[in-house]
Amino acid sequence: MSQNADSNVVAGFGDEWTRFDQAELPDADRDAIAADYFRIFPWTALPADAVGFDLGCGSGRWAAVVAPRVGTLHCIDASPDALAVARRNLAGRRNVQFHVASVDSMPLAEGTCDFGYSLGVLHHVPDTRAGILAAVRTLKPGAPLLLYLYYAFDNRPWWFRRVWQASEGARFVVSRLPHGLRYAVSQLLAGVVYWPLARFARGVEALGVDVGHFPLSAYRQRSFYVMRTDALDRFGTRLEQRFSRTQIAAMMRDAGLRDIAFSDSTPYWCAVGFRAH
Repeated sequence: MSQNADSNVVAGFGDEWTRFDQAELPDADRDAIAADYFRIFPWTALPADAVGFDLGCGSGRWAAVVAPRVGTLHCIDASPDALAVARRNLAGRRNVQFHVASVDSMPLAEGTCDFGYSLGVLHHVPDTRAGILAAVRTLKPGAPLLLYLYYAFDNRPWWFRRVWQASEGARFVVSRLPHGLRYAVSQLLAGVVYWPLARFARGVEALGVDVGHFPLSAYRQRSFYVMRTDALDRFGTRLEQRFSRTQIAAMMRDAGLRDIAFSDSTPYWCAVGFRAH
């Protein structure tokens, strides 16, 4: 196993994407979530037939959105099980190549990629800073890298952070259960926590109330399938790190990125930077 990968996390995500292969993900959800992630991505700056990578591609759900817009897309994941799901989901895309590899063994030569993205992945590796640096090395000068890293609630009120801290105890326990039991508990949480709170936020919003700080309000317009997937993702993963906007910007600068910009809407934090010349 790679030095910058956790074997339990890799196995967990292989199990997750096997259970939730995204075949039931509504197109409306996929398009809306992808739009949120790629809101700040500089599509118009990419060259014709751009070559890039999806680092930690999982089921390939975002690659399905990106592949039609580029020349070649390298889908990279440390889990063979996850990559098998991505192969099935992207079987009709001839411009996609698949690689079983971790972030510190990316099979791409230095300075060869026109773009890259890693969404919800590098906060699950032991050394996030080193992971960003490894990704940046594969980029050409001036090429963009889009990242989504879990935020440290630095733009939330104190009580919101306390609610999250209370949930951390549950994650610690659930993530260490056998995969079958871990899955069962996560689905219970999706039904008794995610769905009621998300639908409550949607109802309150319809009354004209700002629900931006309501727990799980980001799911108010999402299907139950998304909630079920994310409940397993959130509570089933042993290694989770969170970073403030300032910390993410510092890691990106240290990795050689410039002109760093952040999205000011959910999910937090999405950031893009360009490899320095």
